[in-house]
Amino acid sequence: MNTAPVVLFLCTHNAGRSQLGSHLFRHVAGDRARATSAGTSPADAPSEPVVLALAELGIDSSNAQPRAVTVDDLVTADVVVAMKPGLELPGPVAGRFVQWEFPDPVNWDLDGVRELRDSILLQVEELVEWVAPAQG
Repeated sequence: MNTAPVVLFLCTHNAGRSQLGSHLFRHVAGDRARATSAGTSPADAPSEPVVLALAELGIDSSNAQPRAVTVDDLVTADVVVAMKPGLELPGPVAGRFVQWEFPDPVNWDLDGVRELRDSILLQVEELVEWVAPAQG
């Protein structure tokens, strides 16, 4: 049985910010914690500049598929990270709720997304140390 903490990253379209958050979290946390992502109004596909920006760090997100957040997501996650304030959620959050504020990278080019990726990475590194600190 896997008892690693689960972190759910949320944004509107699950194409940019929450994809960055979840993939960066997995990259930093390794097997110490699990991450997933969803959106309140999912897009058809992740943002191409987001996929490219993650690939620059050796993270393959090419098979990621935006999806809608569910009530089950909200009650099973140990931590829910809203990547923008004011998201309309389908139910209550059972675990810890964290709210970050990052701009929506819709229609951004790769240079802009790189900056966003690096800003999110700093927040993610702190979150990983709080949720699943390294042992030893």
